[in-house]
Amino acid sequence: MRKGGWTVLAAFALVMAPAFTQSPGENEPNLAVRAGSTRYVASAMPDRIIASPAQDASSGFAVNWRTNDRVQSPVIEIRIATDSPDVGEPRRITAVTRAWQASNGGVHVHRADIDGLAPDTLYMFRVQGEGSWSGWRQLRTAAATGEPLTVLFFGDTQNKNLSHVSRVTREAMRHAPDATLALYAGDLVAEAVDDNEWGEWFEAAGDLPDVMLVAPAIGNHEYREEFEDTPQERRVLGESWMQAFALPRNGAEGEHARATTYWFDAQGVRFVVLDGTSALDLGTLQAQTRWMDRVLARNPHPWSIVLVHQPMYSPRGRGASERLRAAWVPVMEKHGVDLVLQGHDHTYGRRAGDTRGKALPQFVVSVAGPKQYRLSDEAKREMAPTAEDTQLFQVLRIDNQRMRYQARTVTGRLYDDVEIVRDAQGRKQLREIREGRIAERDCTHRDATLGGRSDRCWE
Repeated sequence: MRKGGWTVLAAFALVMAPAFTQSPGENEPNLAVRAGSTRYVASAMPDRIIASPAQDASSGFAVNWRTNDRVQSPVIEIRIATDSPDVGEPRRITAVTRAWQASNGGVHVHRADIDGLAPDTLYMFRVQGEGSWSGWRQLRTAAATGEPLTVLFFGDTQNKNLSHVSRVTREAMRHAPDATLALYAGDLVAEAVDDNEWGEWFEAAGDLPDVMLVAPAIGNHEYREEFEDTPQERRVLGESWMQAFALPRNGAEGEHARATTYWFDAQGVRFVVLDGTSALDLGTLQAQTRWMDRVLARNPHPWSIVLVHQPMYSPRGRGASERLRAAWVPVMEKHGVDLVLQGHDHTYGRRAGDTRGKALPQFVVSVAGPKQYRLSDEAKREMAPTAEDTQLFQVLRIDNQRMRYQARTVTGRLYDDVEIVRDAQGRKQLREIREGRIAERDCTHRDATLGGRSDRCWE
């Protein structure tokens, strides 16, 4: 049926079309949901369920989830995974509930710490809501030192999580289906207090939190500014970060670092997570330095990895890196850290430190999200490989003798490949593996972003 040359169906489609329609050459919005959407409002059903490692990841983990504000102290049920739907009488643990006001309304967030678990064992668990339960999920505890461990690492996600970061997550899981741990370099979202951004981050994570533990570093975008553009301007930790994860409570001393730094052990690796933002802006640099020194000095394992948002060597040439590098790199070198995983600069680069003859630690900066900056000339000279205009993820495969690091593009192509080999005396050697890598990528094909910024390749 036609009316004035238009079909009725076409006219109806125009009426129902979304408010934003992306035209060729126009930058898409940061959020997929419209303003005022109720998609991510908390409900009776538990959501944003995510588990993080305990200090000893072989014997426990903690689970975080949220509901509407009518749910008080719900329980988690857990038991060793079975081949039958008959789960018998699972262990029950009552969660600690915290109330807070998100930008999408009142929320209750629940945390349950689970200890006494057996190493290298697959557990199934579900969490309670208001007259409802989540589906059963399965997670494996860490195994003994020396058993093979597979870890995923993601640089900054930050922007357009649902639109662009979700495919990075899926490709990473396809390449490493045996991964039991995922690390994030911080700046998970762009606006610390926007609950829709957090909703899209969790949705972009998809099935990943269903099958592996998640350990994030905090970035500067997880903080918010108070009294901006006044003499009283200051950084304040965003409440959303505090309510999103159930992280180990073993961080550095002081109110500005205790909740954002932590460490844990998993299968022969000590992981140390730092907070570069509070170190630079809130006066915790020395406290974190002392804490890291102690944690690494007591490491009984053959491997150590540091995770921090701000890079020690900035691929964009940011001066703040010099302060962190002066305080933290000597501690990392002193204790034989193997790998330092970083984000913040929305590019890719890998290098050793400045100490002549020291190949370790290897310092990596990466980006998973679509915001893409440009490299400094110094980074092009001193880092190899480097990349611009490229979304990436990393796969680490670790056993008693080797730590294999690979960076892949969002389409799964091999971009970087290196191995740290450990001999019987504990001496380590770096081996570059160049076979199969694609050519280095740059942004010479684009002078500016769609928004007109020449300092970025994409935004």
